[in-house]
Amino acid sequence: MRESDIERKLNDQIHKRGGLCYKFTSPSASGVPDRIVIAPGGKVVFIELKTDSGQISELQDWQIARINKIGGDARVLRGINQVMDFINEVFPT
Repeated sequence: MRESDIERKLNDQIHKRGGLCYKFTSPSASGVPDRIVIAPGGKVVFIELKTDSGQISELQDWQIARINKIGGDARVLRGINQVMDFINEVFPT
């Protein structure tokens, strides 16, 4: 499955459950996660989305660790199964 298909599923599921999902680019900070998810109640999660076999760069890994170190929630989701596990965790029905 292509990353664009996985992204569409992520967006659809988040919107169906009342959340927001933004595509994010930061011209001044390379390697930051490229999606921001906001759940009802205000939980914010930064997501780097990849295919099942997709790998993150060292810079992406560093940026994710940096966000998590200060108490943020940044994650890498690989493939549709991890996306659905994330949806079910953050947006319980």
